[in-house]
Amino acid sequence: MELLVDIALLSMLVATAVSLILVRGLVASIMLTSIYGLLSASFFVTMDAVDVAFTEAAVGAGVSPLLLLMTVALVGRVEQQPRKRHIAFPLLLVTVTGVLLIVGTLDMPPFGSADAPALQHVAPRYLQQSGEEIGIPNVVTSVLASYRAYDTLGEVLVIFTAGIAVILVLMLPGRRGSVPDDAGRQRPRNVVVNVVSKILIPFMLLFALYVQFHGEYGPGGGFQAGVIFASGIILYGLLYGLPSVCRVIPPPVVEALAALGVLLYALTGVLALLDGRPFLDYSVLATDPVTAQYLGITAIELGVGVTVASVIITIFYAFAAHLSEAQR
Repeated sequence: MELLVDIALLSMLVATAVSLILVRGLVASIMLTSIYGLLSASFFVTMDAVDVAFTEAAVGAGVSPLLLLMTVALVGRVEQQPRKRHIAFPLLLVTVTGVLLIVGTLDMPPFGSADAPALQHVAPRYLQQSGEEIGIPNVVTSVLASYRAYDTLGEVLVIFTAGIAVILVLMLPGRRGSVPDDAGRQRPRNVVVNVVSKILIPFMLLFALYVQFHGEYGPGGGFQAGVIFASGIILYGLLYGLPSVCRVIPPPVVEALAALGVLLYALTGVLALLDGRPFLDYSVLATDPVTAQYLGITAIELGVGVTVASVIITIFYAFAAHLSEAQR
C-alpha cells in the first residue's frame, strides 16, 4: 500500500512539473507551483520526514504563492513570448546537468539501506543518545537546535539578510517605516470571507504559538511557527488592507523584531563565551545539563520564530506597498 502511495505521489509530481514547463500563464504557474509544494510535503510525510513536510507545506504551498501572486499583480498575468526562441542551448544544459546528477547517484547506497554511511556514523549517535544528552524526544529539534545549532544560526542570518535585501530593493523611497494611507479608496468586502477570517486568524496565531513551544515534543519549531504566524498576519492584510495591518504591527516594529530574533539567538551563544565555554554551549544556563539544553533550545527557537515571522511580514509589506502605489 505504501508503495502505491509513493508511486501515485511521484506520478503527480512529474505531471505537475511537466505542466509547469508547458503553461505560459503566470497565475497558472503559481498555482501549479503551490500544488507541487503540497505534493512534496505529502511525499515527505510518507518518508517520515514530518518536520520537513511541515516547512514545505507552510512555505511552498502557503506563503510563497501569496507573494508570487502579488508579484504578478505588478508585472502582469501573461509571460511575454520572445521573438526568437533558441532552445538548443537550454536543452543541452539541462541534459548535461541531468546526466551528471544521475552519474553522481550511481555510487550511492540503495534508499533505506542499513549500510548507508549516514546510518553508520552520526545517525546512531543522534537516535540512541540524544534523548539522554538533550532530554527532548524530537531528534530533529535536537540536531537543529543543539548538535548543529551553529549551522542553524547561519540559516537564520541568511533569512535576516534576505529581509534586509528586500527592504533595500523594494522599499519605496521616502516611505520607509511609514504607514500607507488609502482612506480615499473603498475596499470590496465579502461578508462570508470576512466573518470566516475573523474566526480563523486567531486560531492560526494560536497554532503558531503551539508549534513554536511544542517543537521539542513533536513536529515544529521556530521556522514552521514563524511562517504560520506570518501567514495569519498576511491573511489579515489581504482582507483588510495594508494600512490596517500596519497599524496593528507597524513596519518599524517588524524590522526591529527581525533583528531582535537574531540577537536573541546570538546572545545565547555569547553567554557561553563570557563564561569561558564554547559558543552556544547551553550548560551555562543551568546546573542540570538537561535543563540547560531545554532552556537553550527554547531561547534560540524563539529567536528563529521571531526572525522568520518578521522577515516574511517585512517582505509582504514591501510587495504590498509597491502594489498599493501602482494602483494609485
